[in-house]
Amino acid sequence: MTGYGTVGGRLVYVFSMDFTVYGGSLSETFAEKICKVIDMAAKNGAPVIGLNDSGGARIQEGIESLAGYTDIFLRNVVNSGVVPQLSGIFGPCAGGSVYSPALTDFTVMVRNNSYMFLTGPKVVKAVTHEDVDVETLGGASIHTTKSGVAHLAADSDEMAIHYLKELLSFIPQNNMEAPPRVETADPVDREDEGLCCLIPENPNQPYDIKQIITTTVDDGRYFEIQPEYAPNISIGFARYGGQSVGVVANNPLHLAGVLDNDASIKAARFVRFCDAFNIPLVTFVDVPGFLPGTAQEYGGIIRNGAKLLYAYAEATVPKVTVTIRKSYGGAHCVMSSKHLRGDVNYAWPCAEIAVMGAKGAAEILFAKEIKNNKENAAEILAEREKNTLTSLPIRTKQPDAVMLTPLSCHVGPVSGSVMHWLCLKVSRTVIPGKTR
Repeated sequence: MTGYGTVGGRLVYVFSMDFTVYGGSLSETFAEKICKVIDMAAKNGAPVIGLNDSGGARIQEGIESLAGYTDIFLRNVVNSGVVPQLSGIFGPCAGGSVYSPALTDFTVMVRNNSYMFLTGPKVVKAVTHEDVDVETLGGASIHTTKSGVAHLAADSDEMAIHYLKELLSFIPQNNMEAPPRVETADPVDREDEGLCCLIPENPNQPYDIKQIITTTVDDGRYFEIQPEYAPNISIGFARYGGQSVGVVANNPLHLAGVLDNDASIKAARFVRFCDAFNIPLVTFVDVPGFLPGTAQEYGGIIRNGAKLLYAYAEATVPKVTVTIRKSYGGAHCVMSSKHLRGDVNYAWPCAEIAVMGAKGAAEILFAKEIKNNKENAAEILAEREKNTLTSLPIRTKQPDAVMLTPLSCHVGPVSGSVMHWLCLKVSRTVIPGKTR
């Protein structure tokens, strides 16, 4: 089934697969219908939504069904970054049919009712002698926690449709338009004393960055994407002054907020999506560095970390960065630093921006002194660590961030300054179709 309609009064194009007809398998004619609706969406500058419930290619048609899949994949690629593409998985999605959702911007699955995999349990058992069921092989919980293939998992079909509608409310119709703006009753100068208590005094104590996000954004509404996959970094959509923004934030509640392979890939793809569709970026930084270890190095942390760096560097949308507590080493460079063309970089009053933490720096700088005084090594290290915090040179000509005053622990100065600047930047420089 293919067609078009409206969501929130805005035009969208939709195609769906009906499992009750030949198992939803793709035929040559069916593929032509899907290709036509995607072409119409691109021609009219409107999002396209695919509702998948298919067993794969129609075997009776042989190579023609595979050619149909390839035609769909081509259109997914050609229109990537041109019009938003969303996928909903409401049943089986196996074989070649999995590639179309993988090429779209966001994928929503239904728990206990949908699954995605290239080869089913029977093939897996025949080849690898591994016993696995469909849920363990490619269920919603697997793809939203381990593989990262899906972005959201819903408890019902109705909730999945709601997620798709919610996503559409934050993004523009196409890459030539600005994101939708909504009226809000949340005042810009609102203050919240709770912000003063969210950052622990102990720099090693974890906290949930999402508390800061929900406190500062309009109406506390933060629509998180991939919340269970690589939770050490949080991404999602919110609004400041009614303006839709993409939020990227290190979360110290998980792995101290470090960047690893999964977190880098997750954030990089989101940043590039926001850049393609003129959505400003707000980045909350609290990162001690990249996760060390052979698993990360063998997994390509250098390559994957570079993806996030590249995404921020090439982004031409407004970029506002707030360093909350720490920003160390190479991870500082990657997380939308000033030198990656960050437009405005703020620092919380307790923020530290450095090559490494004071303790690590003291251990290196005063290694000889500590080695020669083993009996008092702990006391010497503690004293040198304290002195290191205040003795290292401070950059004054080109500061890496604008320090927020102690009053900025209130929402007013923090969210207000971010929102005011965003509104000004968006209205003056984010001209539809001119941001890339």
